Amino acid sequence: MLIGKAAPEDTSLHPIKYKWAYDLYNQAVRNTWFPHEITLKEDLDDWKKMTDDERHAVEFLMAFFNPAELIVNRSIALGIYPYLKSPECHLYLAKQMWEEANHCVAFEYVLETFPFDREKVFNHHLNVPSMKAKEDYINNYMRRMTETSLDVDTVEGKKDFIRNLVATNIVMEGIWFYSGFMVVLSFRQRKQLRNFGSMINWVLRDESLHLQFGINLIHNILEENQDLLSPEFPDEIRNIIIEGVNREVDYNKDLFPNGILGLNADYVNQYVKYVADRRLEELGFPKYYNVTNPAKWMSTATDVYELVNFFEAQNTSYEVDSHSHGKKKESAPASVGSGE
Repeated sequence: MLIGKAAPEDTSLHPIKYKWAYDLYNQAVRNTWFPHEITLKEDLDDWKKMTDDERHAVEFLMAFFNPAELIVNRSIALGIYPYLKSPECHLYLAKQMWEEANHCVAFEYVLETFPFDREKVFNHHLNVPSMKAKEDYINNYMRRMTETSLDVDTVEGKKDFIRNLVATNIVMEGIWFYSGFMVVLSFRQRKQLRNFGSMINWVLRDESLHLQFGINLIHNILEENQDLLSPEFPDEIRNIIIEGVNREVDYNKDLFPNGILGLNADYVNQYVKYVADRRLEELGFPKYYNVTNPAKWMSTATDVYELVNFFEAQNTSYEVDSHSHGKKKESAPASVGSGE
């Protein structure tokens, strides 16, 4: 069983039971990068030429990204890792926690390089209602996971675990982060902030694996615990995602109060809804928003093919170990939306 308190016999890596987790760990190790490999100072000339609205967008994104990485790390350390028995999953989560810390250092590097008012940036999450609403949303799902001890031997405890995982992994990392990444990469698409865009590309590469791990984890827990699939639970999970989309839609209106060249809140929010539909489908639900992808350029503007399509095909832009090369992701038949 994946979920539960680890016993001494659960500390042996072999024989490997959850090979998908071990493969993701090896993949993540080979993707390791360091922020200062990128020369951000070369982007300062672009910064000087940008409009106030463009600078506001970058500042607003940094105000969310920087604390968000620490929130995710805390969620993993206190709300996910302790409740899993699989040593393969522990290996991957240890690497993911390092990556979240690395992302935080990367965003600190951005804040140190560009002439931001750091106090203003850090206070946005307190002073801007839409940003505070996102933080409150995440904290609502994290609180029971991090402030009390869950009894994951019970059905309700396992459901709480999945609720938190959906909020932090699917919504925060799989929708909110992708929305912000698309905005940053749109600057690079216009030949602005190209080195910052390269950094975000590397962050996005990591986040694609985080997302794959989370979705695999949900499917496997449901496969092993069929009693979780009560008639009302799928609707609850879908509503967690829809509520998260609503918070992001409001946030993007503050991100783009006036719009910038080729980008405005409506454009970004259509992309958010498109990505949300992909996440719903990956969990076994039908589409909810039924919108087209307004940012098809994302598939060619990054080093990662069709980032929102990650779970349908092996991503060939990643390096993989020879023993796992060419092998497709394992998937479990149970899904939240199936009700089976």
